[in-house]
Amino acid sequence: MSENKIPYKIYLEESEMPREWYNVRADMKNKPAPLLNPGTLQPMSEEELGTVFCKELVKQELDNENRFIEIPEKIRDFYKMYRPAPLVRAYCLEEKLKTPAKIYYKFEGNNTSGSHKLNSAIAQAYYAKEQGLKGVTTETGAGQWGTALSMACSYLDLDCRVYMVKCSYEQKPFRREVMRTYGASVTPSPSETTEVGRKILAEHPGTTGSLGCAISEAVEVATHTEGYRYVLGSVLNQVLLHQSVIGMEAKTAMDKYGIKPDIIIGCAGGGSNLGGLISPFMGEKLRGEADYQFIAVEPASCPSLTRGIFAYDFCDTGMVCPLAKMYTLGSGFIPSANHAGGLRYHGMSSTLSQLYHDGYMEARSVEQTAVFEAAEQFARVEGILPAPESSHAIKAAIDEALKCKETGEEKTILFGLTGTGYFDMMAYEKFHDGVMTDYIPTDDDLKAGFDGIPRFPGNME
Repeated sequence: MSENKIPYKIYLEESEMPREWYNVRADMKNKPAPLLNPGTLQPMSEEELGTVFCKELVKQELDNENRFIEIPEKIRDFYKMYRPAPLVRAYCLEEKLKTPAKIYYKFEGNNTSGSHKLNSAIAQAYYAKEQGLKGVTTETGAGQWGTALSMACSYLDLDCRVYMVKCSYEQKPFRREVMRTYGASVTPSPSETTEVGRKILAEHPGTTGSLGCAISEAVEVATHTEGYRYVLGSVLNQVLLHQSVIGMEAKTAMDKYGIKPDIIIGCAGGGSNLGGLISPFMGEKLRGEADYQFIAVEPASCPSLTRGIFAYDFCDTGMVCPLAKMYTLGSGFIPSANHAGGLRYHGMSSTLSQLYHDGYMEARSVEQTAVFEAAEQFARVEGILPAPESSHAIKAAIDEALKCKETGEEKTILFGLTGTGYFDMMAYEKFHDGVMTDYIPTDDDLKAGFDGIPRFPGNME
């Protein structure tokens, strides 16, 4: 089809939605390193992981071989409430930038949780229900994952206990209330309700918390409460698997119109959105069928890919979780509370870390005032108020489009717009009032986190 026939929004039919998740690990030559038992330093067995996670999710977590995994019909039916999600041609942004580049974004904000997180939340809740569990525990940072999980648990009549990073709990009371509307209990983390929470508070009085702290509390409660398991909104292989529906829908929509992206951009915190968006395109690159430029964009205040170390580290601050090999700032790293809610995890998905380490994608860090400038620019021309997390990808997309303006190249850019920013108005207010600051950790700040990375033969080499 000719370019002028490409609509502003490309919608797929329900019949064109993915019936299977795509497992990018099946096409990786170098598989992600296995999770290790911190006591024995041996790969975690299915049985060991089953004390923390649901049985079927453990199988998905460990599956490096099966390229496609069927999506159960009940999950596909739930997806139809808000999927397929539109692929949008940013005609207005292109015109405003006066760029020859063609810009597309995959919009995942068309549900009450406001983000892509619901894609994995319903899958994890479904498998918990199928296992006959009473409920699940989790952590949440900006609140999007907690909101999504509370919705999924409400739909399936599961109890949902959320530990929310304290600075977000205080900054985003409305996100908290959405979770409670869907029946979840929400506790600011670190809290006095768990042993690990009390320990963290004793060591760091007045701390604003971190995802690592909240994970520790959620895991402790799950492993000490009969009929409960822990679920996680990012980082793990299983989550990237569920989120592959983002990229698969985007690719199907582009293929219908003969569009091939040159650059694919996603914001990067733990890796769920980025991994989901790039997965089918990365699969083509890994198989030698096509080539793309992949860009992970992270905050300068929490720069795990751009300044972290590729090593085995604890996934949580309390050191109760398995060790994962990833780009990490150290499980003790607590990022600045200045940063708007999300993308504050100390490490990056093992799958994405391996792909980055092997040179299949690049990473950039951006300062938050520049991120909000891009968010405001986008909102004024595209009509969507973006989440701060997604706005990291917007910033990089605008930068690439402006490069094309200089060179005259007509590159096609695809980025992920993971959600809306209506619960992030305190951050927008700080930006508009000129009181938002850019915090970039010094090498000394990072060294404190690095010093806590476990030392054992073969690690950090």
